[in-house]
Order: sequence, then structure tokens, then C-alpha cells
Amino acid sequence: MNKTNARRIAETITNEEILEMFNIAKSSIKDWTKISSVNKGITKGTAWNILAKDFDINTTYHILAKTNMVREFGEYLPSNLKLSKKQKLFTDDPVHQEPKF
Repeated sequence: MNKTNARRIAETITNEEILEMFNIAKSSIKDWTKISSVNKGITKGTAWNILAKDFDINTTYHILAKTNMVREFGEYLPSNLKLSKKQKLFTDDPVHQEPKF
């Protein structure tokens, strides 16, 4: 997930929804050695230890922390929280004209 979309979601997401995302991620991720999307110098396992290990739903988290949580594990958000993808505006047949020399 890119930073802009993660920020949009982080502005409205609740701690309960983040906890649900973490629970889904915990059971779904099989390879914790993949490179983190937030920091290329660490793995998903290390990102988990930093962002999710001591997560408390009663704590108020800074927007940057929430953004990084959603950016790293946002693919495990419940479908009602994911942003819908924009439809590409293009036609099936492009307009063509022969060049005039």
C-alpha cells in the first residue's frame, strides 16, 4: 500500500480495527522474512515487533505510527476499510488519424 492511501485510512481507522488487521495478519503471513514495505532495511517480522507486538487499543497513537501500521499490514485490512481502486478512464479503441505530410 502506498503512503498516501495509508495516510487516508489512518486518519479514520480505530484501534479496534487496527487490532483486527493485526490478528488477520498474524494468522495469514507465512514468510516473516520478506522485506518490509515501510523500511527496506528490516523484515516483516522486525516491523511486526516494532509496530504490533505491544499494541494496546486503549493507547492513542500518533498519525505517523498508524500510517506505518496500515502501510505495512494494510493488505490484511477488512474489505470494508480498504479504499476502492480508481477506475481507469480509457476507451477500448483509441482515436487514430493518418498523419498528414
